[in-house]
Amino acid sequence: MGASGSKARGLWPFTSTTGGGGSEAAGSEQALVRPRGRPVPPFVFTRRGSMFYDEDGDLAHEFYEETIVTKNGQKRAKLRRVHKNLIPQGFVKLDPPRLHVDFPVILYEV
Repeated sequence: MGASGSKARGLWPFTSTTGGGGSEAAGSEQALVRPRGRPVPPFVFTRRGSMFYDEDGDLAHEFYEETIVTKNGQKRAKLRRVHKNLIPQGFVKLDPPRLHVDFPVILYEV
């Protein structure tokens, strides 16, 4: 999750850009500043899926195929990882929504 946040790209969506300080000023502020214009919600509703579809429509993280290898006259079955003809899953809806990784909030439990 570390590099997927908006700070990695130089953006800080939860503060105002009118201060002119950029991400340095946004990191030093203690209170949440509401941006002007369209408000940014602190929740993430979708994420990029980490699984793939194969030619048969099966969904998994990795696919393997069994190959027969003949070595010294003996037949052995080996698993070979499939890298071709895989389709990414796309975006997945999160239920329930998660907090954005760059949302400046402290979670506290008594």
